Amino acid sequence: MQGKHRTVRAHVSGKVQGVSYRVWTRGEAMRLGLTGWVRNERDGSVAALIAGADAAVMAMIERLWQGPRGALVSKVEIEEASDDAPVDFRIIV
Repeated sequence: MQGKHRTVRAHVSGKVQGVSYRVWTRGEAMRLGLTGWVRNERDGSVAALIAGADAAVMAMIERLWQGPRGALVSKVEIEEASDDAPVDFRIIV
């Protein structure tokens, strides 16, 4: 990875469950060379841990606002994290 390494936690609200948001997120993260995980939350939102080069993390944050066809994102909250990310990008059930 080039550039500064960054890890963030994302919390995505709106119509993000039942539209393959987790699968889409994993695909986008892998295309950007990121590691981490994504999971559904009980409140209907989606949470993710995203780690990688700063520019790739920023690109992923922008993409979270779009989501897959059928998603309607109303809010993306980001906070810096110090969590260790896995060596790949996983969907957590």
